[in-house]
Amino acid sequence: MQTVTRLFDFPYHQLEKFPLEKALVTKYNGEWKATSTQEFIDRANALSRGLLRMGVKPNDKIALISTSNRTEWCICDIGILQTGAQNVPIYPTISEEDYEYVLNHSEATYCFVSDNDVLQKVLAISGKLKKLKDVYSFEQLDNCNHWSEVLEKGKDDANQDELEQRKSAVQPHDLATLIYTSGTTGRPKGVMLTHNNIVSNVLSAVKRINLDHGQAVLSFLPLCHIFERTFSYVAQHNCLEIHFAEAMDKISDNIKEVHPAFMTVVPRLVEKVYDAIIAKGTALTGIKKKLFFWAVELGFKFEPYGKNGWWYEKQLGIARKLIFSKWKEALGGNLKFMASGSAALQPRLGHIFGAADMPIMECYGLTETSPGISVSEIANSGWKIGKVGRIMDGVEVKIAEDGEILCKGPNIMKGYYKDPEKTDQVMSGDYFHTGDIGEIDADGFLQITDRKKEMFKTSGGKYVAPQLLENRFKQSRFIEQIMVVGEGEKMPAALIQPNFEFLYAWAERHEITLSENSDIVINEQVLARMQEEVDIANEDFAKWEKVKQFRLTPDVWSIDDGHMTPTLKLRRKIIKEKYIDLYENIYGR
Repeated sequence: MQTVTRLFDFPYHQLEKFPLEKALVTKYNGEWKATSTQEFIDRANALSRGLLRMGVKPNDKIALISTSNRTEWCICDIGILQTGAQNVPIYPTISEEDYEYVLNHSEATYCFVSDNDVLQKVLAISGKLKKLKDVYSFEQLDNCNHWSEVLEKGKDDANQDELEQRKSAVQPHDLATLIYTSGTTGRPKGVMLTHNNIVSNVLSAVKRINLDHGQAVLSFLPLCHIFERTFSYVAQHNCLEIHFAEAMDKISDNIKEVHPAFMTVVPRLVEKVYDAIIAKGTALTGIKKKLFFWAVELGFKFEPYGKNGWWYEKQLGIARKLIFSKWKEALGGNLKFMASGSAALQPRLGHIFGAADMPIMECYGLTETSPGISVSEIANSGWKIGKVGRIMDGVEVKIAEDGEILCKGPNIMKGYYKDPEKTDQVMSGDYFHTGDIGEIDADGFLQITDRKKEMFKTSGGKYVAPQLLENRFKQSRFIEQIMVVGEGEKMPAALIQPNFEFLYAWAERHEITLSENSDIVINEQVLARMQEEVDIANEDFAKWEKVKQFRLTPDVWSIDDGHMTPTLKLRRKIIKEKYIDLYENIYGR
């Protein structure tokens, strides 16, 4: 059996272990098109040979920018790495300024793009790019080379021996990829990850992913992010069919077509799915509505492994048959579990999706840790709602005196590219400083309580952990996004982006006229109703933590407008700057 020590070993391992007819599946022009394991390898080799003929040398950098996940991305990933070059996956949604910075800082010599939108961003800065020789597109475009030209250059296998020598020269501890963190502040940092960094993480994770060979998984979180990328290697290792969703707005349709057994998610997506289900339940009438919300209330009390006793399990069986089975059907009907990362999951969602027999396994890690530090699993009593699982094999974690999570192991990055100073800031000996505050319970489960940098102190000297407050407040259907503020101020407060869709429907039911978002944020009845939601959420917190005032923003917070990173984390500094007038108004300035 192929020993996996480098990232490009995974497809070969699959070929020996359980070759698939549908290793990678992408939808083109309304039709799903499958690539087998053998075709995956053949195309990756052709791409590698083509790159060699284009003069690509070991340690060259080649950028990958795709609007959506697709088969071509994975072929390029393996094809680039086999030559001894490194790939530089880039978020498609970053600014032209960041494109210029990343492409120049990494010294990328070639770039593969998915479509015209991405191409235009690259072309707009092409005159400022120092090392870039050429761009290739996955889609047929009039003003760009098609990526098939590289495959065509490698069609002749006369230089396969040269490729085999290149592959043999790549060692596990060699650099594999540069991943530029989206960052909530400042310039992106190029995280240097070796083959062994990621492979060690994958081989630890595969033990906790209990799925039979040949089952389908749906991939929609960006492959340029290490969380999704690592799980794609897990799927390759475990011989699972990877189906790539068309786009975020097509996920619902794609789930029903693919019937996945597994998918990775972020909490924001889970929240949206839950809100959509609850909206449908609210529209029911009579006994159907009563049954629906009886099941919801029951679901909020769910605990894994039958801890609530036989009578609860009896009621849960009824709820699953009558109500939750429809939830599961809406998510393809075959979902065994989901893995959630990037941010904290509201515990109530962990409870209710567990009750619906679609458990969410929380994971924790950072780009710098490849990414896994801890992973939940259904087996081995490895699932506690509100916790992010047990520490992964080979990784060591300790909690510093100030509560910060420190870790060391084979998954820790080589450092930040061309930036030893920033590397030294996060490394203490062998230990990486995560910047997260957490604790480990008696059963070995890790719990994240906040971001060290995001905790703040009021002028009264009291510490406030904003993420705890924000997660509680977002349980309200009236609140889409919230940022708790108050560093150095007399009290905590909040900037809130309302759930506009829900509020328009609410206003219509209460015969309140709202014509646009700017009406909502100043409407007295809306503000009074929002105050009720704030008061309810505040009950869970100590006096000094309570949100004393809030202001509503008229905009939908988005990645494109800079409110959030591509992984949907709040860009706190930018949000505060955008709404500085509201902030100053809160504090009477």
